[in-house]
Amino acid sequence: MVTLQKKTVKIISVLIALVFVGSVVAVAVTQFGGIASASGNSNVGTVDYRQVMAQHPQLQSANSELQQAVSDAQKEFEEKSKNMSDQEKSDYYQQTQQRLQQKQQELIEPIQKSVEDSVKSVADAKGLTVVIDKNAVVYGGTDITQDVIKKISK
Repeated sequence: MVTLQKKTVKIISVLIALVFVGSVVAVAVTQFGGIASASGNSNVGTVDYRQVMAQHPQLQSANSELQQAVSDAQKEFEEKSKNMSDQEKSDYYQQTQQRLQQKQQELIEPIQKSVEDSVKSVADAKGLTVVIDKNAVVYGGTDITQDVIKKISK
């Protein structure tokens, strides 16, 4: 009687394992079918984000403004830190760096927004559902870099 119970437990365990494996296979097949059909319907675009940013018309003025802010901050740091201890200089330097990073973010954010809006606009016009940075793509995709550059230059 004890051997029958062990045998029954083994059979039930094997059946549960088979049901589990069958469920996993069924889910995988349905998911794979969904991916295959989605990839046939979707269009993927690529954009060289660095190139677009480098050619943005507002980038030059933003860089000039940032360089001026760095120069001003350097002069201010040199004047104010003359009589400071090393620790005070270090703290003040960190505060200055944080202010410069905030200034850089304020200058770059509108440019990034403009690029993102242009990418979305070009992608919508071309019927693309996904746009990926060109550096992340090994093969395929429609390159929309030049179209985005034209859009931001208007």
